[in-house]
Amino acid sequence: MKTNKKFLTILTLCIALLLTACGATDAADTDKTKESLTETGTVSTDSSDTALDDLYQQENQIFADHEAVWNKVFGMMRKSNADPSGNYADYLADTIEANKDSFTDDELKILTDDIETIRKIEDQIAEIESKHTASDTADQKNNSEDASPFKNFSGQDFDGNSVDESLFSGNAVTVVNFWFTGCKPCVAELSKLNELNDAIRSMGGEVVGINTETFDGNEAAIDEAASILESQGAKYRNLSIDSSSEAGKYASDIMAFPTTILVDRNGNIVGDPLLGGIDNQNNYDALMKQIQSVIDADSTNK
Repeated sequence: MKTNKKFLTILTLCIALLLTACGATDAADTDKTKESLTETGTVSTDSSDTALDDLYQQENQIFADHEAVWNKVFGMMRKSNADPSGNYADYLADTIEANKDSFTDDELKILTDDIETIRKIEDQIAEIESKHTASDTADQKNNSEDASPFKNFSGQDFDGNSVDESLFSGNAVTVVNFWFTGCKPCVAELSKLNELNDAIRSMGGEVVGINTETFDGNEAAIDEAASILESQGAKYRNLSIDSSSEAGKYASDIMAFPTTILVDRNGNIVGDPLLGGIDNQNNYDALMKQIQSVIDADSTNK
């Protein structure tokens, strides 16, 4: 829920910046209603969702109010050493600190003030979400198999061949890379992904690409993506999937590109997503370590 809304503005801003940094989700209108807690201090699902939506919209309005300077920040995110998996306000602050020489004193003042406001909003978000942690965890345990977006998977490769969940059951580990053609960091890692695919095939692994612009069999997008793959020497399988499928919904909620995940033989996502290209050696090494871990676990479970 939170990650779906957190980067609502980033995709629009990234496109305006020719996708120097790549992110995705939906746009939202600004409404600063603050219905959050009941008189007893508990939060119903509907009211908490409304409250969270309102808080996310407040953050989006902050970005919109100072769009020019925040455009600069979002354009630096892929170049920053900041950790995107941590606190969102800290992530923004760390990104700015790592690139502070790129901003004027006035811009830094605006960003600092905005982050202070965002941090307060984040505290409210955390408070609301913490009230659902226990029940959400229980639901995830009770429905762990149903929760995976790769159950009942279906799609087609770029040659028109049908693909189903046997894609995953046939591999000890499947490396799924989400990308799109306009994302420069995505394209930059394609040859390295092909190298990775060659390296893990003998180990029972496979790399699969899902280009989010090719959803629903978009032929023009498939042709363009195929051309780019060929130009980069990338021969591993790429798929077009239905945007309304569980996998399609999962991909649509990804907040930054490229993103790479590992899927085990049972179609379950293993570990945390890797953000950023594996043409970065640190990312490549980290991914290989995760891959080996999944393969080892698969061997043990046989």
